[in-house]
Amino acid sequence: MTDNLSQSVQYLKSVGPKRAESFKKIGIINLRDLLFYFPSRYLDRSTILNVVKTNQLIINGYEGEVTIIGKVEDTELIRRRKQIFKVTFKDSSGYFDCVWFHGIKYFQNRFQIGEYFAISSKPVLTRYGHVQFVHPDFDKIDSKESEDFLHTGKIIPFYPLPKELKQTNIGDLSLRRIIRSAAEEYADELKETLPAYLIENHKLINISEAVKEIHIPSSQSNLVEAKNRFKFEELFYLECMVALRKYKIKSNINGVPFIVHPEPIKKFLDSLPFELTESQLSVLSEIRKDMESRQPMNRLLQGDVGSGKTIVALIACLIAVSNGYQASIMAPTEILANQHFLNIKKLLSDTDLKIELVLGGQKKSKKDSALENIKNSEADIVIGTHALFEGMVEFKKLGLVIIDEQHRFGVAQRARLIEKGFRPDVLVMTATPIPRTLSMTVYGDLDISTIDKMPLNRKVIKTHITSDRNLPDVYNFVIDKSKEGYQSYIVFPLVEESEKLELKAAEDYYSKLKDTYFKDLHVGLLHGRMKWQEKEETMLQFAEKKFDVLISTTVIEVGIDVPAANIIVINDAFRFGLSQLHQLRGRVGRSDKQAYCILITKNEFIGKAKTFDFNFEYMSRAEIERNKSKIRLNAMVKYPSGFDLSEIDLKLRGPGDIFGTKQSGLPDLKFADIVEDSSILLEAKNAAFEIVEDDPRFDKEENRIIKNKLLEDYSDNLKYSTIG
Repeated sequence: MTDNLSQSVQYLKSVGPKRAESFKKIGIINLRDLLFYFPSRYLDRSTILNVVKTNQLIINGYEGEVTIIGKVEDTELIRRRKQIFKVTFKDSSGYFDCVWFHGIKYFQNRFQIGEYFAISSKPVLTRYGHVQFVHPDFDKIDSKESEDFLHTGKIIPFYPLPKELKQTNIGDLSLRRIIRSAAEEYADELKETLPAYLIENHKLINISEAVKEIHIPSSQSNLVEAKNRFKFEELFYLECMVALRKYKIKSNINGVPFIVHPEPIKKFLDSLPFELTESQLSVLSEIRKDMESRQPMNRLLQGDVGSGKTIVALIACLIAVSNGYQASIMAPTEILANQHFLNIKKLLSDTDLKIELVLGGQKKSKKDSALENIKNSEADIVIGTHALFEGMVEFKKLGLVIIDEQHRFGVAQRARLIEKGFRPDVLVMTATPIPRTLSMTVYGDLDISTIDKMPLNRKVIKTHITSDRNLPDVYNFVIDKSKEGYQSYIVFPLVEESEKLELKAAEDYYSKLKDTYFKDLHVGLLHGRMKWQEKEETMLQFAEKKFDVLISTTVIEVGIDVPAANIIVINDAFRFGLSQLHQLRGRVGRSDKQAYCILITKNEFIGKAKTFDFNFEYMSRAEIERNKSKIRLNAMVKYPSGFDLSEIDLKLRGPGDIFGTKQSGLPDLKFADIVEDSSILLEAKNAAFEIVEDDPRFDKEENRIIKNKLLEDYSDNLKYSTIG
């Protein structure tokens, strides 16, 4: 049987060899590729307004976006102090204008009298009462589409239009015609990519119908069904890979069944100047059960900044070491690895355990000595950075791997460290709490433990937003509090990606404050150009109260605990991401004193940021994009918990930006949004995990289609699973 879908797109009407080359440049070679080149958005009749309705909305105070379809009546280049290009449109109820102040030459060539366009933007009223759009989004439609659209309620798709297609005169209209023709003629030849029982059980439409509805929607409800079919399919295969990863670990019953010896743990707990929280004890119970099992532990320990994860991890190390095994702790930065080393050495000073440090920037003699001790099992606990998974590091008997701030490491990097032991237990830790939807995807192969309570003596950090005009008052607050023994961080952002500029800005700021406001205080400086040993020395001096104020870049984001540091001033706070702001805030509030986080922003921004309230349920994506900074600052004041902030951050930034999904070994999502489509995600996860538990190699006849799809389209992502 002829496979028409493998044919070159050049044989389609209106394409030909030259245009086929343009398609090839954007990855579309055959008809199958073209059928899966999906629209980026749609024009739906139900969302269209006319001029009169738009005018009324503005008068009533509406500030959102609208879409109007209009015919170009006139174009005009207005020459004033600054040139303005104006296009006058007409619809059935009146006239409206669009104006551009930039890129005028480009826009002059886009609008011809008599052409129809869909205009989308926030409307305003001119002083004469006319509806006007400034630099709007626009899409060209032809007169027939306009008539059909307005009278029959058709839905018009709009496709991404890269420059490669434009170079061979493929525009919105011609691309729609080409893809529509392909969908009508060839969509029925597509082979199904999901088993029949899944389609039936989850009430999905078949692949051919779904592709046709995506390109030629017959109704809004059918379009939603088509989109949901592809969202489910994408999430299902992603969850199959997560389930396979988990199955591979759980089916391996040749791990180390540790015996918990209570004596060293009791001795360690008695040496602590505080008692563990209920939350820490609960998590320890889960870890203990994992370590006693023959199955290797594969657990994520999440807890807010300062919640006590390190103590829990150290007790896990004591369990491994008391069984004659080595434990390793990997941290993302040399300064953090060294802090772990110093803290753990201090905490275990009453024991005879040997602790080693492995860093990339160590002296050769020191590193060689550490490597020898690790190889000969004379090192019980080994702490280091990514230097730990280098080839020269050989463990004698590695039984436990702990990875701190684990989202900073890729899945392949983690695997390289784990391979240095014989099926060791693995505990990964993060101070960036995992939103529920990500725990089902990126971290779905891990068992999750959560420390959700802070130590009893901790007060909630008071967070305030204030204007940069009020900095003198803020500095006076720092000075006054220093008399009570308070130490302060003053942080400023790296505005441009240049270490030289960062160094200059840090030094200028340091000199200015040291010689003016803080002339009677001891002031330290910390920045990214320092070697880690210099950073370490500065932080230790700060901890020893040799500085009242530490002026720093964001290098303090992950670092040493300084109990007396209870004020952090973050300059240009609107430049920081929400997760980073929360991490920085976590540098203070490590004692029983009241701590303060002061967010400095621009004066004109301050009122809006303070009063801005948000409800994602009622905000469009465009509104969220426009108000990101205000949402972040407002959320910092409103929510002290990293768990609440992580959900907001996920909505603002998406999973890839927050947790590096590219590092997770999982594919990027093209159709689904794990925040918006969480119900479909849960459905797909349950289906995938049930199938993998029942048929992990997809040997059953009805599951062969799943195996073939995984091997065909996801082979690069299957390195850490059971098939392939």
